[in-house]
Amino acid sequence: MARVEWCDFDARGRMLLIRNRKDPRKKKGNDQRIPLLDVSGYDACKIIEEQGRFSNIREGRIFPYSGRSVGTAFRRQCQKLKIDDLHFHNLRHEATSRLFETGLSIEQVALVTGHKDWKMLRRYTHLRPETLHSIRAVRSA
Repeated sequence: MARVEWCDFDARGRMLLIRNRKDPRKKKGNDQRIPLLDVSGYDACKIIEEQGRFSNIREGRIFPYSGRSVGTAFRRQCQKLKIDDLHFHNLRHEATSRLFETGLSIEQVALVTGHKDWKMLRRYTHLRPETLHSIRAVRSA
């Protein structure tokens, strides 16, 4: 998140290029294009565009913060809100589950999360039983 650059953002196609995406087997050359979906109530493209309003120069990193400072700010807010045992990485698990709840298939979710196989993707998925009704409604619509 703290490494994406303006040249990686395709506003027209609503896509973002993630360079050297983390992979335990291959450290370099794992570039992956991901769709910026509007399924959570937050529009990723709008957030990026809003970030661009702070600077007229659309060069370099979109979010000019170090990964460490993002993590520190997250932990500080958790403490302030008295939220115990929540880690920034937990948000990845939550997002993966919510993508499934919108009715996306395994293959479609994997395009967003970058997981290469179902075994690993399944570890990130924590569906709530009560959401199956809404998933079915989305698919039948």
